[in-house]
Amino acid sequence: MKISESRIKGVFVFEPNVFEDDRGYFFESFRKTHLEQIGFDLEFIQDNVSKSYEGTIRGLHYQIESPQDKLITCLKGEVLDVAVDIRKESPTFGNYVAYKLSEKNHRSLLVPKGFAHGFSVLSEEAIISYKCSDYYNKEGERGIRWDDPLIRINWDVTKPVLSEKDRKLPLFSSLKEEDTF
Repeated sequence: MKISESRIKGVFVFEPNVFEDDRGYFFESFRKTHLEQIGFDLEFIQDNVSKSYEGTIRGLHYQIESPQDKLITCLKGEVLDVAVDIRKESPTFGNYVAYKLSEKNHRSLLVPKGFAHGFSVLSEEAIISYKCSDYYNKEGERGIRWDDPLIRINWDVTKPVLSEKDRKLPLFSSLKEEDTF
């Protein structure tokens, strides 16, 4: 397993060793000791699966109460996975990283607490799986608008498909102090 830290401290990309032959492939997708090697002592307690269609943008979401560390993997198709730093004391506050995750590259992205997370679907459809370190807490859920002019994410889609909820999320500049980490 190759593990690389992104340009934003705390976000890591995992690239497994894939063993392929004429039957298909095999790879180890998760090992707790890999997290421990990079300083994370996490216990994932909830797994989620999401299916979305081309052009869909989901996010940018996070939980201020019961915050979650997430390990995201694309099982089918291709997504652009995005993490926005919302740690107010961080030198990269308001910056983002984006990585393509796909069924072909088998990458996973570790998005720790203190980041808003989202993704766009670049293929006809995509199925992603993500492990979470805490349970979903609707009351603690927050978000940032996908097209925020300060963050300026290039989602790599021409006709974004969004939920009504995601369309109405606040701008980064209007976040309250209590809605950041």
